[in-house]
Amino acid sequence: MAKTYKGEAIEIGFEMNRCIHARNCFLKLPQVFDPAKRPWVSPDAAPAEEIAAMIRTCPSGALTFRRLQSQADETAPGINRAAVLENGPNAFHGNLVVGGERLTRATMCRCGQTKNPPFCDYSHVEAKFAATGEPAATGKDAPGDDAGEVLEIIGHENGPLEARGSLEITSGTGHRLHRGTRAFLCRCGQSRNKPFCDGSHKTAGFEVPQS
Repeated sequence: MAKTYKGEAIEIGFEMNRCIHARNCFLKLPQVFDPAKRPWVSPDAAPAEEIAAMIRTCPSGALTFRRLQSQADETAPGINRAAVLENGPNAFHGNLVVGGERLTRATMCRCGQTKNPPFCDYSHVEAKFAATGEPAATGKDAPGDDAGEVLEIIGHENGPLEARGSLEITSGTGHRLHRGTRAFLCRCGQSRNKPFCDGSHKTAGFEVPQS
């Protein structure tokens, strides 16, 4: 359940168990987001548009916003994207549906250690997960950039994460790796073909509920 901080022009939501501590908020707007203070969010300490622009850069979607004096709420980008982060999760940005919930940003675990599946909870750091954010391109470039199409993300029981819908998968620096309408992504941390599933979850005895 997200905690909310309401100001005069903007309401900020924060869901702690989805935060991956990217620190975009503090580094860009420390007067608004300061973990050393209580409350740590001050929604009136900067113009609402600056706050909204910063929140749009939060990769995990832990921070959200609602404009109170205009209709300029967050919208999904034209093309659904999953960026493979170095030694970390897959960062999705698009018209997402996860467990029936509509989202625009979410980071999905690929180390197999999260306690909040299918979302990343920063467990990859403690687990010392190592996986490149610059894997080789698959060479597959099927149509997959239909603007506005819904991307459903399904965590299969004891198995991979399925992305069903138009999707472009990129490296952490933005190079295209794959484009299509269906992808199975490793979330056990054991695949030899990361970020894609190669069936290693079966031999690894990976256990995770449907999500």
